[in-house]
Amino acid sequence: MARFVRWYGSSPLHLLVLITSFAITGYAMVRLFAVRPLEVAIWFVGAAVLHDLILLPLYSLADLSAHTVLRHRATRVPQPPWINYLRVPAFLSGVLLLVWFPLILALAIPYPGATGLSMDVYLGRWLAITAVLFAASAVAFADKLRRVRRAALADGERPAPGRDAAS
Repeated sequence: MARFVRWYGSSPLHLLVLITSFAITGYAMVRLFAVRPLEVAIWFVGAAVLHDLILLPLYSLADLSAHTVLRHRATRVPQPPWINYLRVPAFLSGVLLLVWFPLILALAIPYPGATGLSMDVYLGRWLAITAVLFAASAVAFADKLRRVRRAALADGERPAPGRDAAS
């Protein structure tokens, strides 16, 4: 087992999951290309162009802006890395928007007739889910910050000037 891990770099379970995911993806591609090969090829090229030329620069700029605007000053008490507590809910909210944008933006014309459901609720629900994601991330960051500061104070570090040990 150790020899395999040294050779491959991870456990056999990782390799098995990777091979399985490639097999499922290959099966899906074969099925999709059998039905509509031109549309699938256009979709893949369009998705690659959209991601590489538009979305990647946009979210890289947003990440750089977040780092610049929300930069913390150095303190005596250690600070946990905060950026992933902003990235994760933003990513999940973006994925939900990407998947459900026709309903969120009321662009799916045949949807109400086919299901009998109204499209009026999707924007509010997406905004509520986004708010819950960011709130949960803020709570998780506050808990991590509390634990890091408690551990630092237990190790004998002094709090930042102007703050008492109880805060």
